[in-house]
Amino acid sequence: MSDDSYTPPKVWTWESENGGTFASTNRPIAGPTHDKALPEGKHPFQLYSMATPNGVKVTTMLEELLDAGHDAEYDAWPIRIGDGDQFGSGFVEVNPNSKIPALIDRSGAEPVRVFESASILLHLAEKFGAFLPRSGAGRTEVMNWLMWQMGSAPYLGGGFGHFYHYAPEKWQYPIDRFAMEVKRQLDVLDRQLAERRFIAGEDYTIADMAIWPWYGNLALGRQYGDAATFLSLHEYEHVQRWANEIEARPAVQRGRKVNRFWGEPEEQLWERHAASDFETQTQDKIGEDA
Repeated sequence: MSDDSYTPPKVWTWESENGGTFASTNRPIAGPTHDKALPEGKHPFQLYSMATPNGVKVTTMLEELLDAGHDAEYDAWPIRIGDGDQFGSGFVEVNPNSKIPALIDRSGAEPVRVFESASILLHLAEKFGAFLPRSGAGRTEVMNWLMWQMGSAPYLGGGFGHFYHYAPEKWQYPIDRFAMEVKRQLDVLDRQLAERRFIAGEDYTIADMAIWPWYGNLALGRQYGDAATFLSLHEYEHVQRWANEIEARPAVQRGRKVNRFWGEPEEQLWERHAASDFETQTQDKIGEDA
């Protein structure tokens, strides 16, 4: 046993200073911490989110629906998780799990709350009959990969990403453990994409929209510092081909900007209320402080 090994206590207690980058927001209880109503816009869909991979899934879907001619206009409101916005009373009413993204669908007789990114993708796909086969083996294959992403990405983000990039100290055991798993996942994707243009076949679907913000951005060197070098991501040639093809889609390029408040100013669109906002309201145009 090494000198710095950890012996768990018989009963765990919360020490609020633990947690590194996320110490100010992580806590072991649910529910709101403060009263704060959510803003509302004029469009049928009200999105409350942030441009993390899970948030980008939904903004990409909405932009793809608009490009395909569907009536999917939306207002996108920023939830700054570093400031604890996800614990406001209004947000907790929409998502009791206090995680982004969360959506209110006001297109029907009564508003419907939708939370968890895969649930939102599925809700929108079924509502508009888009990016998901209606039945049969094709639908099942898309659902297979949608569920794969929901089960796999926590190993990438909460596992590898946390211990490699965010943790206040670097420990070999968790980094090795999760690096191995992420490389296995990338091999799964690479083998799948060796035989198919997109994740579930020859058609672009919500499976691609779910997986790309996590694994596509990783392959393109945008996640967790120098993780692309550390994990030798250039070796996954089919993942690279797929990641670049999807990134070239105009809806994806727009979706990545929505509710983003970091990075290059031209890639930051804090709020989105109209298609024209991409031309007039990015931070290089208006220059507000974050």
